Amino acid sequence: MLVLGIETSCDETGLALYDSQAGLLSEALYSQVDLHAQYGGVVPELASRDHIRKITPLTQRVLEDAGRTLSDLDAVAYTAGPGLMGALLVGATFGRTLAWALDIRAIEVHHMEAHLLAPLLNADVNADAAPELPFLALLVSGGHTQLVKVADLGSYELLGESVDDAAGEAFDKAAKMLALGYPGGPRIAEAARRGNAARFRFPRPMTDRPGLDFSFSGLKTYTLNTVNEHAPLTEQDIADIALAFEQAVVDTLFIKCRRAVEASGLSDLVLAGGVSANQSLRQKLELDLDANLHYAPLALCTDNGAMIAYAGALRLLAGEQAELAVNTRPRWPMFELPPISPATAA
Repeated sequence: MLVLGIETSCDETGLALYDSQAGLLSEALYSQVDLHAQYGGVVPELASRDHIRKITPLTQRVLEDAGRTLSDLDAVAYTAGPGLMGALLVGATFGRTLAWALDIRAIEVHHMEAHLLAPLLNADVNADAAPELPFLALLVSGGHTQLVKVADLGSYELLGESVDDAAGEAFDKAAKMLALGYPGGPRIAEAARRGNAARFRFPRPMTDRPGLDFSFSGLKTYTLNTVNEHAPLTEQDIADIALAFEQAVVDTLFIKCRRAVEASGLSDLVLAGGVSANQSLRQKLELDLDANLHYAPLALCTDNGAMIAYAGALRLLAGEQAELAVNTRPRWPMFELPPISPATAA
């Protein structure tokens, strides 16, 4: 089955072709980072307009790169939520209309499920890369921070989540405080490499109480207070604060993951979402967590069409398909999804 994947949930237009037998054939991604950087974050209206401009040429590119045409497609998968409503509507309307015009199936994909399943793309070429069911997953991105138990593909249990800001959102806000620009995660990580770890120690929020929920708003406030206390900031001040902030986030995520592993008795942890590309986080988990770690390739950690095509293919092979109407959900709990039949999706 040849599936075209379309991702437009936020500020990146991602297209990809995935074949259920041959694997990932081609992909293309256009990032709007430069467009939104001057505003310090994503402007929804601008994001929607840019998706409209890019979605058709990117579709043509992935088809040409794979040596395929529209008539070769068996299905179209598109992100239906969660995300920015206007951005979601661009991809969903384009994808559902294309499938209708070609008289092929379409499937609505949950953005966070696609992130969760992205590390399984490695299993197409390396069977050892696949986690053993059941497994744990840490979904950590700009909009979500969640610990999930995956009993089976499509069967998810929420163990803990952020009660306020997501980790990626906190990175963006801290970077803005330090005038490092957008997106915050890579900018904080770059500045932190020059930091002095002995100078500041920021709090590890909600690690002094039981449970697996997260909170990053207090850490954000602590960072702002530190910035104000040392203003005007030198380059070394910025680096030291960036390092302290990054260490606090990494340690908090690690502590919660360790608790989840110990409480569940599971030995496999999937790390997914944009913040999963953070090298300090990966190193901390690899060195100190007693679990088998599984990641998506770095290029597939952030939003992309490949993960949408792959997740869509699994659900299409399980017999699912979208209604004719275009349905998008800016808020969509992943735990409402139906299970994916392992017999048909294998």
